[in-house]
Amino acid sequence: MSRILLFSLLLFATTGYALWRGDRDSRVVALICLAAVALTQFLLSPVSERYTSVEVGVVLVDLVTLVGFTAIALFSQRFWPLWVAGFQLTTLVGHLLKAIDWSLLPQAYGAALTFWSYPILLILAIGTWRSHRRRMASEY
Repeated sequence: MSRILLFSLLLFATTGYALWRGDRDSRVVALICLAAVALTQFLLSPVSERYTSVEVGVVLVDLVTLVGFTAIALFSQRFWPLWVAGFQLTTLVGHLLKAIDWSLLPQAYGAALTFWSYPILLILAIGTWRSHRRRMASEY
């Protein structure tokens, strides 16, 4: 339970900061993160069946999230969105691994899907902080 609370605090602190202080790229990434987490919660299997097979609804959310992150990375003037898109691609590889090997433990599959969310949020926070600092420096 503490893991869920920690992630929720990190999610809301990071996305809130990005929406408050971030540039266009930061704000769009923050909104994509919030939407992806919300949709994932609705599409996950019941706890007793979770991660025992490929989570098809979550695959679709992760794929749309990757498309969004990649679009931002392609049009951004900054480098950090490439990292975000790359980490999201790594999340999709977790789905591929489960599809290839159905005997993959549910805990390993679940960890593969959730692990990369933390670096994505960390990069979002750093990218937001740097863009805000850059804007403040250019005003003086």
